[in-house]
Amino acid sequence: MEKGSSRKRKLDLGTLLGLLLAAGGILGGYLLEHGKPQGLIGESAAIIVLGGCLGATLVANPLDQVRRSFGRMKDLLLETPDDKAELIDTLVGFSTRARKFGIVSLEQEASELQDPFLRKSLMLAVDGMDLQEIRGAMQLAMDVEESRSEADAKVYEAAGGFAPTIGIIGAVLGLIIVMGDLKDMGKVGTGIAAAFVATIYGVGTANILFLPAAHKIKFKAGLERERQELILEGVCGIVEGMNPKMIRTKLEAYCPPGAPAKKTAPAEESQPSAA
Repeated sequence: MEKGSSRKRKLDLGTLLGLLLAAGGILGGYLLEHGKPQGLIGESAAIIVLGGCLGATLVANPLDQVRRSFGRMKDLLLETPDDKAELIDTLVGFSTRARKFGIVSLEQEASELQDPFLRKSLMLAVDGMDLQEIRGAMQLAMDVEESRSEADAKVYEAAGGFAPTIGIIGAVLGLIIVMGDLKDMGKVGTGIAAAFVATIYGVGTANILFLPAAHKIKFKAGLERERQELILEGVCGIVEGMNPKMIRTKLEAYCPPGAPAKKTAPAEESQPSAA
């Protein structure tokens, strides 16, 4: 992993493909039954469902939390490549240099790291902090970040719970309007059909967007937690003076089965060198 690496993200094809398949499958089935596309268009239904759902979500959660959670929508459309193999090479390289020249020799390089978690944990080690204190501080940082991700996911879960009910409210409002004017019976059927569009919007947004979004936020938070645990174990191995080959073997447990073959750092050694 290069110092200047910012873990450039790319489009999450899984999310895009999932949205297309879900929407396409529903719309395709509707069209196969000779449904008319314009029958699913309802500006008033969209306003009722989206406006009501947003309002209920704001009532249930603090404004700042809702703003931060909806700001994570970009995280659903972008994914960060798995860089565990590069992280392992980086940590093994640090371990090799620390055994040769002492852990203090890593100070300048550690301060230039782009990854904030790796930089902070390694700087704590360079500053001579006790191993248990390093673990405690970084475990706390991981717990706080995971808690924030969980809170963000709960906002989407709340929205997913409100949306179907708001959709039903929209349908009932539409029926009230239709039943209030039965003079033109030819329009009653069309009016009732239009009334239920709000229900479709409510159930659709809940099960295609909000609830899947909450699940993906939790999933990505779990992946990030695993990545941070890898970093912490590597840094702790450096502090303990563990053999670089042992550090590599230990950290490779975090790599998924079938991952690319490990890179062999030429500077790895089987015996510690004198500082």
